[in-house]
Amino acid sequence: MSKPARGSGINRWPESERPRERLLQEGPEALSDAQLLAILLRVGRQDASAVQVAMELLRRLEGLQGLANRGVNELCQVPGIGLAKAAQLKAALELGKRALATPLSTGKRVSSSADLFHHYYPRLRDLRHEVFKIVLLDAKHTIIRDATVSRGSLTLSIVHPREVFNLAVRESAAAVVVLHNHPSGDPQPSPEDRALTARLVAAGDTLGIRVLDHLITGDGRYISFADQGWLGSTTSAP
Repeated sequence: MSKPARGSGINRWPESERPRERLLQEGPEALSDAQLLAILLRVGRQDASAVQVAMELLRRLEGLQGLANRGVNELCQVPGIGLAKAAQLKAALELGKRALATPLSTGKRVSSSADLFHHYYPRLRDLRHEVFKIVLLDAKHTIIRDATVSRGSLTLSIVHPREVFNLAVRESAAAVVVLHNHPSGDPQPSPEDRALTARLVAAGDTLGIRVLDHLITGDGRYISFADQGWLGSTTSAP
């Protein structure tokens, strides 16, 4: 495709080369990442079109993955990206995550660790800090609700059993599943993960609330303590 002169507006481009028109005619899959972003940005800046701003955004932030990982303030450091545009981009990325997540709603029965992974992975994959979540289940292992227990730093999420089971007791849950992400991408449990799981299982036994699983998500994969047979003896985990 021929490149317009720098600073020329998209409305001066041949109609067949304008991102929005191309999307309507050929479908979104025909557009590059920069062209799709340009549709969200709508306008560029005085010396660059929306597509050129989008290309600069992707270059500076190292692609869509980097864009998803950055906060609003970091997006605003790119010339031509203000708070309104940054908010539009973050909203679009969040909608994409939610669209990818497998529905896991109240009243649905959890039948496997894979069910939980496919639901939560799109929501956790781009986070640069640990998030510890709890899923509350009734006696038939159907979902009552879920909640975020803790948000941690890059490598540490501080969780105490009372924070986990306080909500479970209030909601009269019969069982729980806990899960968290490893921003490093490696889902292998740390010694702290194993120690925490042991404390949660013991606390749940005391309260009569079973801990059915502890999932750790990484880069496209996960570890399930239940699948590995580690819940009964968490010290056996490698």
